[in-house]
Amino acid sequence: MKYVTITTWEIADGTDYDITLRGIVEKRLPALKDLGASRVTVVRTSERTSAAITEWPDEATRDAAEAAIAAVRDKVHHEDMTRMTGEMKGAVVAEA
Repeated sequence: MKYVTITTWEIADGTDYDITLRGIVEKRLPALKDLGASRVTVVRTSERTSAAITEWPDEATRDAAEAAIAAVRDKVHHEDMTRMTGEMKGAVVAEA
């Protein structure tokens, strides 16, 4: 069964969103794909916030990547001046 994580992020005040996004697209999204993610979508939700929706083939794949995901998140925080503000995760129970 597919598994999804949704994380919310905020960039530091005064940080250029487009520059931050470029780094995330070039470095962070490929890292998640390398860990087994099927798809990663980033949605800009305000001037300084985004949501990342990461789809995994199953919960086991996501769980196996847990330590590496924590390392990616730490890099996002320190290198991209972005902080995670929330996380939701769970099995996909319906799709259209």
